[in-house]
Amino acid sequence: MVEVAVDAAAGHGPGRLALADLAASVGAGDLLTDPAAMEAYRRDWAKDPDVGMPCAVLRARSPEQVVEAMRWATRTRTPVVPRGAGSGLSGGSSAVAGALTISLDRMRAVEVDVATRTARVEPGALNVEVKRAAAGHGLWYPPDPSSFEICSIGGNLATNAGGLCCVKYGVTTDYVLGLDVVLADGRLLRLGGPRVKDVAGLSLLKLFVGSEGTLGVITGATLRLVPAPPPAATLVASFASVADAAHSVVVIGASLRASMMELMDNAAINAVEDLRPMGLDRSAGALLIAQSDAPGEARASEVEAMARVCERHDAIELFTTDDPEEGELFCAARRAFFPAMERRGSLLLEDVGVPVPVLPGLLEGIARIAARLEVDIPVVAHAGDGNTHPIIVYDASDQVATDHARLAFGEVMALAISLGGTITGEHGVGRLKKTALPAQLGEDVMDVSRAIKAALDPLGLLNPGAVL
Repeated sequence: MVEVAVDAAAGHGPGRLALADLAASVGAGDLLTDPAAMEAYRRDWAKDPDVGMPCAVLRARSPEQVVEAMRWATRTRTPVVPRGAGSGLSGGSSAVAGALTISLDRMRAVEVDVATRTARVEPGALNVEVKRAAAGHGLWYPPDPSSFEICSIGGNLATNAGGLCCVKYGVTTDYVLGLDVVLADGRLLRLGGPRVKDVAGLSLLKLFVGSEGTLGVITGATLRLVPAPPPAATLVASFASVADAAHSVVVIGASLRASMMELMDNAAINAVEDLRPMGLDRSAGALLIAQSDAPGEARASEVEAMARVCERHDAIELFTTDDPEEGELFCAARRAFFPAMERRGSLLLEDVGVPVPVLPGLLEGIARIAARLEVDIPVVAHAGDGNTHPIIVYDASDQVATDHARLAFGEVMALAISLGGTITGEHGVGRLKKTALPAQLGEDVMDVSRAIKAALDPLGLLNPGAVL
């Protein structure tokens, strides 16, 4: 298994005859082999500098093409990198030299079944497209990553993506009822279906959600939909410090069920204002954006209760609104964080998470790491569930700055682990965080993970170098 992956990483890909065989199997018109044409499929948003040049990129249109491609990959011992929309933040779809990249971006079908409240979705469909299709029937698909307008369902499934509303509504896996998965040897598994309850056999369905393309290629999914919630009321609170905001989050979470609770520190506020002026208070140490979509009068009561908590924790300013459009403006400010940071320099992207009660300790520890190593680490957070996004900003042309940034990247993950947390709440391990994974899971869990990988992919063909 290791030998094949190492050979591929070194660039020893299949020859012309083998590629001609692949083209005959999947259709030459859907297979890219020109380096210039393949360039757009080499990187995700993590912008890993160590990406390779694939031997080819298959822009699949059907599960049958993926089946043929994986059979070919097994025959020729060619590693395969599955790819969605390329919006991932951990290098999970970084191209491997000599490997085949299978892009699912053209498989975009979405079909809603109102009777079962499900959607049958192909992996290339964007998250926003599924939401729109569901909304057309008065239904809702809750998982909402900040990149929901550009990220694909396949990528969401591969990383078990979360988002702004997962504090109340859960993450991707909570809405997966069925999957179609092509294994390394080309077998197509159809798991689950439009059934609310199904405990027949081992829970293989959940095994593939979050596996980051290391166990199989997802070619279809059956997703659970729910009735659309009522419009949300919004609370915006500014604080002198991140600690005050974080302590408010802990208290609110202990007694109330907000549908959203997002935090932005001072650097994040100013980065967003620089990108897209929205009138945010540039002097605030932190901004907390919380929402309630409880039915009827309970909505206003929950927002009032949140406001009282913020007042007790020294909120500088409080603003509430039951106007959905006004509330969405603040959500848009939070979603603009990643695009805003791209303008600041080179980035190392974190998404460490901890149990909510120790969120203040995590944020204070990140600030200490930034000060000691003299690096900028702006932070936003899905604060209600303890999932933070510290973004390390540095000048890649400065070796000292680069070294400090990498040290900070590792120390932030180690801090999260020490607090009983995780190195990734929703972005995935990918290639950028795999060295820290054993420290969180331990060797016994790593051994079992490798055994599962070996059972489903004995040649080590699927996404070599990712996760494990």
